[in-house]
Amino acid sequence: MVSIEEAQRIILEQIVPLEIEKVTVFHGLNRITPEDHVAPWDIPAADNSAMDGFAFLHSSVQDNRLSVCGFLPAGEVRRETVPPGSAVRIMTGAPIPPGCDTVVPIEDVETDGDAIVIRGKVKAGDHVRRRGEDISRGDVVIPTGSLLRPQEIGMLSAMGNTSLAVYRRTRVAILATGDELLEPGATPEPGKLINSNSYSLAAQVLDAGGDPVLLGIATDDLEATCEKIRAGLNADLLVITGGVSVGDRDFVKAAIEELGGSVNFWKVNMKPGKPLAYATLQGKPVFALPGNPVAAMVSFELFVRPSLLKAMGHRRVFRPTVRAVLQEPAVNKGNRPHLVRGIVSQCDGRYLVSTTGNQSSGRLSSLTLGNGLMKLAPESRIESGNEVEVMLLDRNFEMGLLQE
Repeated sequence: MVSIEEAQRIILEQIVPLEIEKVTVFHGLNRITPEDHVAPWDIPAADNSAMDGFAFLHSSVQDNRLSVCGFLPAGEVRRETVPPGSAVRIMTGAPIPPGCDTVVPIEDVETDGDAIVIRGKVKAGDHVRRRGEDISRGDVVIPTGSLLRPQEIGMLSAMGNTSLAVYRRTRVAILATGDELLEPGATPEPGKLINSNSYSLAAQVLDAGGDPVLLGIATDDLEATCEKIRAGLNADLLVITGGVSVGDRDFVKAAIEELGGSVNFWKVNMKPGKPLAYATLQGKPVFALPGNPVAAMVSFELFVRPSLLKAMGHRRVFRPTVRAVLQEPAVNKGNRPHLVRGIVSQCDGRYLVSTTGNQSSGRLSSLTLGNGLMKLAPESRIESGNEVEVMLLDRNFEMGLLQE
């Protein structure tokens, strides 16, 4: 068996970024840019008003009084110089007119006929946005390898982009194996199970930003398994669940080898997820995951998700980990590292964690109840109150609750 870390190293060394494609700017959300984005102009393009108010020359004010000589809405430009001692009523975003260097907000003045009287003190340059104070022409605003969040999409639009280059999404073929499986919607029968794995794995692919392709179910037969795997080779990466153990009807490993694939490793020193194989077939990565639902999803998190992200140009490919205070004793009596499903919360600036109860790899509720994975060393016991390292599967618990 290989360790978790060694398995990750072997896999990620073989994953290379996919091709680049052009998309409309808003379809670049959560994608990775393969190139620097350089500012083509200053933003703002000219000094402009940060407030609705009055623009004037600060040094020309006498007794806080200014005569009003015009109005300048946003979207228009005044070319005539504003005389000293005068002000122009100006709207937010309008360019500062010649002869002015300061803006006073409209709420800080009193009107007196055709004049205004400034209340309080105003400093030179107040409420003026300077040309290029956001970005300057020639700046590398969004560097290569950046994740395009909503704020980057807004900046790219401000820089005039209508389309942009991004790494292509990974197409992931998903195959479930086993005569015992039925698709959702079928009536459960004795000895049969609903194929939930394909759908949980497809959701994990979507969550990582990839495009899942469901191949259905392969029966426990070598040729049927080979046929389904061949169909999956149209994708960038193939994920198979079930049929990778050592039973008489486990044909996945044999099918990969029958099709000319090369198995890099088979079995990882972990619980759940020991019967896991990684292979390459016709240049495509193939992940053969266990059939137990929890083992399949945990294995995806550790090995498949980082691979998808790297293929799509990401540099940050691993889930965040935190140190959390254990709320109950946790024991690993086995000889493999145990990835225990946990419930993570926050209190007084600290992370807290407790287990989700029964840790059977067939108990999907051990994942639905939780939001993290604790890694317990072999033959270890951690007492309540001690810290453990937890991989965060989601961070919804950090969001504020809606007040009813």
